[in-house]
Amino acid sequence: MKKVVPDTPALPTKPRRYMALTSNDCTIPALLIDTEAPLDVLHEAAAHRIRAAIQLLENIASDANLHSNPALLQDFAQLCVIPLRDGCDLLDVLGRRLQEQLLS
Repeated sequence: MKKVVPDTPALPTKPRRYMALTSNDCTIPALLIDTEAPLDVLHEAAAHRIRAAIQLLENIASDANLHSNPALLQDFAQLCVIPLRDGCDLLDVLGRRLQEQLLS
């Protein structure tokens, strides 16, 4: 007769300390977020990247010459995507950390 072993629940895995940025599209990421950085540092890094993208978008919106060049607009859009994704990644880490504090 075969011995029946009850299912053991999977142990929660500890998240990695360093998380790759999603804007970093490569197999070996070089740009990482320290998920254990102080909350104010994560917030400031996110805010800085988002403000930089906003500034670029505002400059594009105010320059009538850019609207006639679709290729240039596409390049500027890509330039904005990178810091916005980075900022969102940082805010995701910040949100998880704040949620952990609320639950503990």
